[in-house]
Amino acid sequence: MDPAADPAPGGADAVRIAVRKRLRSTVIDVTPVFGFTLTFALTHRLGVALTLALAAGAGVFLLRLVRKEPVRQALAVLAVVCVQGVLAGRTGDATNFFLPHLVLHGVMAVVTPVLLWLGWPPLGVMVGLVTGERTAWRRCAVRRRAFAKGHLVLYAGNLLMLSVQLPLFLAGETVTLGTVDVFQPLVLAIGALLGWRVYRRSVGTHRCEAPVGTSPAPSLPAPHRPAPHRPAPHRPAPHRPAPSEPAPAPSAP
Repeated sequence: MDPAADPAPGGADAVRIAVRKRLRSTVIDVTPVFGFTLTFALTHRLGVALTLALAAGAGVFLLRLVRKEPVRQALAVLAVVCVQGVLAGRTGDATNFFLPHLVLHGVMAVVTPVLLWLGWPPLGVMVGLVTGERTAWRRCAVRRRAFAKGHLVLYAGNLLMLSVQLPLFLAGETVTLGTVDVFQPLVLAIGALLGWRVYRRSVGTHRCEAPVGTSPAPSLPAPHRPAPHRPAPHRPAPHRPAPSEPAPAPSAP
């Protein structure tokens, strides 16, 4: 396979379509968070806010099933809402409803530099899954560096969200924290789109001629093959005249 600047035929279009789909699904994904935040802001009753959030999460799950979207994605949204509800309900603190998202941002803030150092920028992994080329992009050093540069934009968005959410969480600002959390998928989607543009600009018209870290196979000498046996051509023996018989000796008188 020749790793080119484009991840795959039509790869740029596939990435743009994936980002647009993510932006459209953002409205659905944030419904439980939006419902919890709005209800708690109006009533200041944790039980009512949790009930509405769990009902919204179940509604999102059923909607994704009706739209025949992947079941794993639907289950992931419902599972996150359930974990958020358990944390807030067990502790009695509405702010803990947003703890899973805060932990996720914190983990990514720590893990991302390690992944970049190891040559596994998450942006490249996501693009590989979208375009279907998987990890073929890692064979090209130019593309690895370009994906690392592009992911720095996404990483900056993650750090921005963490720097805003962490002080609000520590201060117990539930409504403000929920408002920021509603815009989290939008910020990440925009970061992914900008990171993709940085990648495309970094790669330019480069095309990898050979996979990185491989050298052309050495040419091996041709195996020795004995020449086929051919019988010697028949050559007639040269003609030699028969020796003449000696003349008889003369008889004695």
